[in-house]
Amino acid sequence: QVQLVESGGGSVQPGGSLRLSCAIFGYGTSWLSMGWFRQVPGKEREGVASIITEGSTTYEESVKGRFTISKDSAETTLYLQMNKLKFDDTAMYYCAASRRYQGPSRRLDAGSYDYWGQGTQVTVSS
Repeated sequence: QVQLVESGGGSVQPGGSLRLSCAIFGYGTSWLSMGWFRQVPGKEREGVASIITEGSTTYEESVKGRFTISKDSAETTLYLQMNKLKFDDTAMYYCAASRRYQGPSRRLDAGSYDYWGQGTQVTVSS
């Protein structure tokens, strides 16, 4: 059984940093696509960043230059380094994984992913 477990969320002041982690259990071969999403109440889940197995990354426009997605070589842990955090970054953050290769236009689409974590809350406030 595949399980994704996020950690690293919390409260931070604007301009601060957080590093989210996502531990993945129960799948013995490569994930072809992995990503981070976020959601606030009343809004759809939004793709933030993705990484495919060969390492190519994709970012949502508002986080470019501030967030960095990465994974360990075993593809058992996914990371999201978030710097220069803004009020608008406040959300529940979810990690996701797929056994399917996603083309560039679908890598930030929630429907492209098969497995999800339970989420970790990030709150940016002064």
